[in-house]
Amino acid sequence: MSEQLTDKGTVVTGAGRGIGRALATRMAAEGARVVVNDLDADNARAVAADIGGTAVPGDVSSADGVRAVIDAATEALGRIDVFFANAGIDGAGGPDSLLTPDDVWERIMDVNVMAHVRAARELVPRWLEDGLGGRFVVTASAAGLLTMIGSAPYSVTKHAAVGFAEWLSVTYGARGVDVHAICPQGVQTKMLEDAGPLQALLSRDSALPPEAVADAAVTAIAEGRFLVLPHPEVADYYAARAADTDRWLGGMRRLQQKVDDAGAL
Repeated sequence: MSEQLTDKGTVVTGAGRGIGRALATRMAAEGARVVVNDLDADNARAVAADIGGTAVPGDVSSADGVRAVIDAATEALGRIDVFFANAGIDGAGGPDSLLTPDDVWERIMDVNVMAHVRAARELVPRWLEDGLGGRFVVTASAAGLLTMIGSAPYSVTKHAAVGFAEWLSVTYGARGVDVHAICPQGVQTKMLEDAGPLQALLSRDSALPPEAVADAAVTAIAEGRFLVLPHPEVADYYAARAADTDRWLGGMRRLQQKVDDAGAL
């Protein structure tokens, strides 16, 4: 068990299935006291029952929703020590992604970015005030370090999620707030199943089970690493992108052309 997690009051959003469920299950196995949040109340209750946690269903896409979940979780746990901002959505892919309406952009932005901002806004002042600190973990994506073929809103919001996590670490890391960003490639979840023609592309370096993501998160927490990379090769891609951005973009354009030629999008 990890001493950073044992007996810690822990919240996992979007924990009704997929990566969130795996994180909640692993946190419970590490000895944490876990609140399971999900928009699907039945899924939240089922996972909580399986792991001996507490279900707090709710929608974290709004400020009021985030506040309600955090208040209910605090009441259940006494104190939130660890917060996994895991809830996320995809959508707006395909050749018309650029034409995605503003209301869809706003919905994806609310879940993939602003939910993290709003949760941190509630939690960080409390952690600073009592001097005990806290741990904030963002589930982003390799798309947030690289570039996503297909969905503009997904790619942009995941970049923003990583950027916010970095800012949070820079600003509060020396004041007791530990921050991590989980950035996997393909993971065996419903989101991958629903990716259609992009499924093979997203699974290029093998799609991992959600449990492997949870394992990587626990390891990164124990080692004090910001980036959680369940697919280690992402570090090489990230370095190549930074070292020669034009070459990287050229390669991505060729990949896009292959997808277009195959009629995948």
